Formats: sequence, C-alpha cells, structure tokens
Amino acid sequence: MSEREPQDRNVEVERTEVHKKSDSSFVAATFIKYAAYIIIFFGLLYFLIRYVIPKF
Repeated sequence: MSEREPQDRNVEVERTEVHKKSDSSFVAATFIKYAAYIIIFFGLLYFLIRYVIPKF
C-alpha cells in the first residue's frame, strides 16, 4: 500500500459566508433601552439621596 491518500475520495466542503449587517433600527432600539435603564438608575439614586437618606 502507498502512504499517499487515495485520490478518488469525494469531499464536499461547505462554505458559509458571514455578512456583518448593522441594522440601524436595532441599534437605536438597544440604545434607547439602555438609556432608559441609566435614567431610571440615576432617578432612583437621586430619590434615595434626596429623600430617604436624610430621614436617618
């Protein structure tokens, strides 16, 4: 037997192409969501500092 691989093998190579899409509406919705989280966080922090902590 030869050490070389047989040449009659049928090898199918699956190629996948990745296209990076930037959907501007998805980016805007994500930005609005996280901006709302930050606003709520700072609003809660302001409430705690302004009204809750002075009562102690």
